[in-house]
This record gives sequence, structure tokens and C-alpha cells, in this order.
Amino acid sequence: MMQASAAEREQTAQIFLQQAGWTGAQVELLAADASFRRYFRVFGSRETAILMDAPPQKENAEAFLRIAEQLVGLGLSAPRCLARDLKQGFLLLEDFGDRTFTRVLDEGASETQLYDLAVDTLAALHTRWPDSSKPETLPAYDLQKLLDEAALFIDWYLPSAGIRLPDQARRTYLALWQELLEPVLQDDSLPHVLVLRDYHVDNLMILPGRNGPAACGLLDFQDAVIGPPAYDLVSLLRDARRDVPAGLQARALERYLSACPEWPRVSFERAYWILGAQRNAKIIGIFTRLAQRDGKPRYLAHLPRLWRLLEEELSRPDLAALRVWFDEQVPASARHSANLKSAVTGVST
Repeated sequence: MMQASAAEREQTAQIFLQQAGWTGAQVELLAADASFRRYFRVFGSRETAILMDAPPQKENAEAFLRIAEQLVGLGLSAPRCLARDLKQGFLLLEDFGDRTFTRVLDEGASETQLYDLAVDTLAALHTRWPDSSKPETLPAYDLQKLLDEAALFIDWYLPSAGIRLPDQARRTYLALWQELLEPVLQDDSLPHVLVLRDYHVDNLMILPGRNGPAACGLLDFQDAVIGPPAYDLVSLLRDARRDVPAGLQARALERYLSACPEWPRVSFERAYWILGAQRNAKIIGIFTRLAQRDGKPRYLAHLPRLWRLLEEELSRPDLAALRVWFDEQVPASARHSANLKSAVTGVST
């Protein structure tokens, strides 16, 4: 299928808005994220709404709606859908406003209060997620998916850092990840829950007039899967884009575990650090790919933070063998990567 031009896409969006009863509404670009989605604020005569432009060749707007309905059914806050055209890839959504956690933190709001709310919301999601509500269409966060994600580090970052990895070293890397991840996935002492996968302050919103976990608006969950509960807590506290103080991380972990007292601490913490390492290795690869393939070099600015997080995770005893692999294959000069910007062909910052 031939991809529509920007002008054609804009015209199609205007037709969608007219059919939804928003004829003549002003439209303002809000954001284009790391995916192919774009978001616009639509100004009507009495209210505003959010237009999600999710090209159907690249994105799955139906998945967003399905997960949103699940979240609302659990008493949490996801945007209501006001109109939809899944064939064209347009959704008109409830406008949660502009008060993302990131913005209010930048304005000086209490980190402790906001992270408490984020943790309470996540614990509510995980403890309210009964087996009977799991839609069969949601994929599992299975071993192959996690290994494919871990491979993004060696497939994108290492070549850009000038490292040519021998085939045997690649096989060893994936085998080490398999040894770490299989016990996490097979641990029956922890439930498998709805994992939103991008649960961090950029995707959380303050919603005045709502109480408890419902006061936290949820965004960017269309890629949700069923998997280990530690993953989203890792996403929140081991944030690729923001430094979270160590004391706050420890407090949040304690708060979460206190809300889930039936879950064994040792099992959860082991999963937390292993999935943290997997996630940060993956994101190092993804951010390199965004710069190299998609012309988005701004993501390279986060690589030093990601390396700090990954090295901290690799220092855990359970990850000792993987740390040895990194020490042998990725020298210190190839980390934290001030040099990567020049190594990414055709990219300037």
C-alpha cells in the first residue's frame, strides 16, 4: 500500500474531524514521539480533544482502544474515545490537559508525592488485574520477545560504536540473557499482569478532581503485553530520560512491595534488576536506531544515563556472568558514548 503524503494525511484527518462533529475546529500539533504516531489538540467551540494520528501501516490504534477499555474497567484513568476511524488510523480522545508528571516536576512539584501516586497506580493495576479479565488477544511478554529486544543492543549500538562482534560472542550474549530471563518468566510465585511497557513520567498525567489512582492519567499503552509485574516499576524508576534519586527509587520499591505483600521480595527484586538490565540494554539499541535509521539524534543525549543504569544493574550478583561478557566485549572507551554521535552516519546534533 502506497503511503499517503503529509498533505493527503492532513486532508483525511480533516474529513475525520468533520464526520465526528468537529467541523472547522482549530488543530495544533502537540507531539510526535519515538513511534510513527502524532498527537494534535483539537479546539472546538466548547471543549478540546486530542487527535491521535496513527498510520495503520505502522501503528495499531485498535490496540490502544482495547487496552484503554481494560484500564477504565479497573477503575484507572485512560482517555475516553470520542470518535474513531480505525481503517484510516485516527482516534479522537478525551483531553487530559498538559500537566504531565514531567512538566509538574520541572515546575517544582514534590517528587515524593508524584512518585507515590505513580507507584500506587501501578500497584492498583497489578493487584486489580484478575485472570478472567485478560483479553486473549494480548501477547505474552515471552522469552523470544525479550531476547529480540536485548539483541537490539548488539545489532545497533555496537556497530555504531565501531565494535564488530564475533558470531560466537553474539551467541554467548543471547545465551546469557536466556539463562537470566527464563527463571523470571517461569517463577510461579509472581503473577503475570498487564505490562504497559512505557510507564514513566512522560506518559503520566495529573487529573484534578479525581481521587486515588484515578488521579493519575495513563498514556502510551498500546503496546501492552502480559508479563512480569517488575517491568513497569523498572520503567518508572530506572528512567531512560530522567535521573531518579537513589533514595526515591528505594522508597518507591518499598511502597510498591508493601501494596503487594503476598509477593516474595527476593523473587521480585531479582526480576526487577534483571529486567532493568534487559530494558536499558534494549533502549540503548533503540535510541541508537532512532538516530541512525530515523534521523532523531536527540535520543543520543540519554545514552550516558542509560549506561550508568546498565552498569549499576550489571553489578548485581545475579548478573555477574553477563557483566563479564560486557567487560570482555565492550571496553570502557565504547560506553557512555560521546563518540557515538560522530559514528552515526549522517546524523548531526
